[in-house]
Amino acid sequence: MISGRNPIRVASALKSVRKFSAAPAQGKKVGFVGLGNMGLSMAANLVKHGFVVKGFDVNAEPMGRLAELGVAKAASLSQAAENVDYIITCLPKTHDVRGALESAGGIFASAAPNTMILDTSTISPVDTKELNEAAESKGLVFLDSPMVGGTKGATNGTLTFMVGAQDGGEQFERAKTVLAGMGKNLFACGGAGSGQATKISHNMILGINMIAASEGLALGEKLGIDPKILSEILSASTSGSACVRMYHPRPGVNPEAPSSRDYEGGFQVGLLRKDLALAQEAAEASNSSADFGAKALDYYTVLENNGFSQKDFGYAFQYVFNNLELKDSKK
Repeated sequence: MISGRNPIRVASALKSVRKFSAAPAQGKKVGFVGLGNMGLSMAANLVKHGFVVKGFDVNAEPMGRLAELGVAKAASLSQAAENVDYIITCLPKTHDVRGALESAGGIFASAAPNTMILDTSTISPVDTKELNEAAESKGLVFLDSPMVGGTKGATNGTLTFMVGAQDGGEQFERAKTVLAGMGKNLFACGGAGSGQATKISHNMILGINMIAASEGLALGEKLGIDPKILSEILSASTSGSACVRMYHPRPGVNPEAPSSRDYEGGFQVGLLRKDLALAQEAAEASNSSADFGAKALDYYTVLENNGFSQKDFGYAFQYVFNNLELKDSKK
């Protein structure tokens, strides 16, 4: 349980950022399950770094793009898990990960002994510990390895991974070989579930920050400040954050931000709402105060209930700027 974790030990495990160049792939084989906004680019980067990759997704659209990226197409989940050194899962929710791992013909049933499974999804830390134990009983290695860095980081291969493994341990060293093909910053966070605990803490802060940035940006603009000038000042000041520098929620300020392409292709509202709910569950289990996290959860639940689940989470700015009435979040 999260409530039994010693926060001082967790903090001590998170030492300075470790930057890695991609380790030699040496013909290593990877089965990649989940080829969405993040996964497809991650799989492509592994190919660029010399890994032999086969991918599987239940949706036809990304499967149709695999050949152009040099990724082999797996006809089934079972085929994706067979005869590989690593299996990477990048899926939306806890039940999706459990289904991929535990279903008949799934990863647990199909992977060879000693295969390393790296789950880059964001799911429940409690479920992660259970899956870790289940994998171990089958002779497999399962590590929670959630990431941050967004779609840009996935495309550029600069993601940060938070791994549920001990620093300097054999499992972390083995995981680094493949993770360095997709990211630059690799953290060993501790035991099973510690990567997920780190990620949901991160995303709670991120969700709160986006609402704060949206409110401040909207206020400044309505008071007559040019939004680009305001954003430059914020970025150079203590109020600056990734929500201003990278994921700017006002269209037209940062042409690379999802807001400038109708909030498409970013971190979806529905996924952030899911992560905020996980953070609340963890806060209750660990007797932690997370009042602003609860307010953020209500806020993104409203956005989801009003039909904006697939929009980038910067869509919060539209609700703030246009003074839209928030409907009942309990829907």
